[in-house]
Amino acid sequence: MKRLTLLLLGLALGVSSTASAQGLTMQMSNGWSFSFSGNVNAFWVFTKETNSGPANSSVRTGLLPAFATFSATGKEAGLNLGVHFGFAPQINNGFPAGAGAAYNGGATHDQFGAQIDMRQVYLTIGFKDGSQILAGRELALFGRQNILNDMTLFGVGAVGVGGGGGGGTTLGRIGYGYIYPNFNAQVTYSTKPGQTQLSVGLFQPSVLEGNGNFIYTRIPRVEAELTYNQKSGKNNYQFWLGGLWQSTNDSASGGNTASSFGGTAGIKAGMSDLSIVVTGYIGKGLGTLLMFSGIAGGGVAAGGTELRTSDGGYAQLMYKVGPKTNVGVSWGFSRLKNNSSTVATGGDGNSAVRTQFTLTTVGIYHQWTRSLKWVLEGSREQQGIGGGAPAQIDVSSGFMLFY
Repeated sequence: MKRLTLLLLGLALGVSSTASAQGLTMQMSNGWSFSFSGNVNAFWVFTKETNSGPANSSVRTGLLPAFATFSATGKEAGLNLGVHFGFAPQINNGFPAGAGAAYNGGATHDQFGAQIDMRQVYLTIGFKDGSQILAGRELALFGRQNILNDMTLFGVGAVGVGGGGGGGTTLGRIGYGYIYPNFNAQVTYSTKPGQTQLSVGLFQPSVLEGNGNFIYTRIPRVEAELTYNQKSGKNNYQFWLGGLWQSTNDSASGGNTASSFGGTAGIKAGMSDLSIVVTGYIGKGLGTLLMFSGIAGGGVAAGGTELRTSDGGYAQLMYKVGPKTNVGVSWGFSRLKNNSSTVATGGDGNSAVRTQFTLTTVGIYHQWTRSLKWVLEGSREQQGIGGGAPAQIDVSSGFMLFY
């Protein structure tokens, strides 16, 4: 996924093509080039809920869906132009028509509801100074470094307590250390990649699900990201900061305005055979797990006007035990807190933690060939605080093939 590179099928006369394990690129006679690449992955996942809960086995896609990505790039009038399409199918089945969310959809025999996500549709305009405008649907800026540096991106991570046989991808560490940024419509400007890069974008705004009636979005959401890379001898360091702001109204004219905001920061340090990642986030009106969703009651308080706060983060260690093998361990949490204002004034009347999800994962990631990866993971996820909170053990193993 780190911007899963590129693709397109081109069947044309006079085209030279080269195929490798990292994709197919074809150079056209008009100066444009076409590329096709992606991945396919499949994991066996065993889950066992604690406190004598049920066990479940499934064969499914991991956190990263399969990808088939197509792109075309060319140069005109001194501009580097490109288009990109990314299709993201999954191997497990979806929910039959009319089935509720609690339905164990991935365990159905037939393919009703199996999905292909249209995750990427965008164009790029590159300038002589190396900067770029991206317009279309792509991974959002806020929180993207948190997921791109998560080791479970190439595995399974959490599946959700009771969700061992569900449809769709797994959660990885989504909701257990960061809020999912999602693939959103945007117009984003990025400076030239290098030691420091700044990206700022205007995004399709989102309604605030849950309490209240914040469904009117008059102006775009703003997201930004700053990354800094430093090398010192054999050591490499990356720092990042991210921010988000959105204004939403509960009436077509006048009414109340909800100002949602978020901040995130992180560091990744590569020191010889050891890699360390530490990252965290805070927010208000963002909700938890899926951004702006109504999960756990959402980011709007029970009174319907005040906003709830959320925070979380994770720490991760990976050690290279062989030329092609890394062993990793990570721990993280995400939580959503009530708003302390009284219900009569739009709040919850207390500042209690509404929900807290925690996840510990240990994994082995072996690069079998240049393109084939084998993964073995074990996780313990918990939804709540204390020994009686719902918890689950997840064990998974599978393959990822990048082409």
